[in-house]
Amino acid sequence: MRQATMRQASMVSALVVMLSFAGPVAHAQIAPQEGPSQDVLAPTAKLNLTLEQRHTIKELVKDMKADAADVQAAIGEPIPAGISPRPMPSDVSQKVPQVKSHRFFLTAQQIVIVDPKDNKVADVIKLGTD
Repeated sequence: MRQATMRQASMVSALVVMLSFAGPVAHAQIAPQEGPSQDVLAPTAKLNLTLEQRHTIKELVKDMKADAADVQAAIGEPIPAGISPRPMPSDVSQKVPQVKSHRFFLTAQQIVIVDPKDNKVADVIKLGTD
């Protein structure tokens, strides 16, 4: 009788172990859904700068010579052809460390902050009255 109980306990234990491994395998075999992706959202600022940080950047960069006249840049988009973004000025990097590794270019209406890894627009700060 004791041997039968031990055998039954071993079988139950083995079954529990097998089922614990079967759960993740079953989930991995679910076919991907076709159709439009649910995670396609409007681009958002990767930098998440505060109003104060944006003001600091604006004050330190606004009087520099513009790199392009009428270029309109949008967050998440590649920078327009023919524009070479410049390194962030050291005084900006000291006061706003998040942008230290980024580059930027200036238009008549915007300061465009560029992610150097992919040359896409990371943030846009409008010039003029806010």
